[in-house]
Amino acid sequence: MSAELKYQDNIAIITLKRPEARNALNAEMIAKLQEFITEIAPLNLRAAIFIGDGHKAFCAGADITELQNKTPAMHLHAIQTGQNLFEQINQLKFPTLACINGAVLGGGLELAMACTFRICSPTARLGLPEIKLGLIPGYGGTQRLPRLVGQTKALELIISGKIISAEEALQIGLINRILDLDDPIQTSFQYLDEFGLQFPAAIQHAIKAVQAASEWDIQNGLALEAELFVDVSQTADAAEGIQAFLEKRPAHFTQK
Repeated sequence: MSAELKYQDNIAIITLKRPEARNALNAEMIAKLQEFITEIAPLNLRAAIFIGDGHKAFCAGADITELQNKTPAMHLHAIQTGQNLFEQINQLKFPTLACINGAVLGGGLELAMACTFRICSPTARLGLPEIKLGLIPGYGGTQRLPRLVGQTKALELIISGKIISAEEALQIGLINRILDLDDPIQTSFQYLDEFGLQFPAAIQHAIKAVQAASEWDIQNGLALEAELFVDVSQTADAAEGIQAFLEKRPAHFTQK
């Protein structure tokens, strides 16, 4: 088994399960993750969590053994398959969390960057070391890393192939929090509990609007924000939240 999907408290938990290979991404795992994302995408979940099996690595990157003896067409197909999968993760209507315990390198970091949030253990190590193989990131690293940490820092990390600590990753904005991950699922749940996950429409709209900020000009971004605000204002939860505030009583939300 290369990956596993289970559900708990209306949250999908996806575990990368190749501990003998430091959970490296191979074609089988990519296909299994695609199967899982197709399954969970239409569901009304609170969130999805990605975890690596064991304590050594969340995901050590792509399986290098699969990079040999490929034609350009085969490389292109593999890269586009991974890119499409990670973009589907990025576009899920509910928040996603990468819970990083150990090393997260190459394609593993690209998977984590496709998630809404990233939390790390204090001993985690992060990087895009493809340059040391004479390659560049191919699963979205050259596009998502600059959006998270800025172009200058992204170029530094990609061109050097430097592996950084969790503390440096936090300082540059690559991750959200450093936490004790002895019990990664419980810690992930506690982290997600800090957010207003009981408001699925508002969460979905907020993610969409913030993602557009790094891709659109300000005029189009503001127009989208206005459109999304009007849309979410018509939900039952928004009406209840406003009415409860005015009546100075606890709100009774229905997630509608």
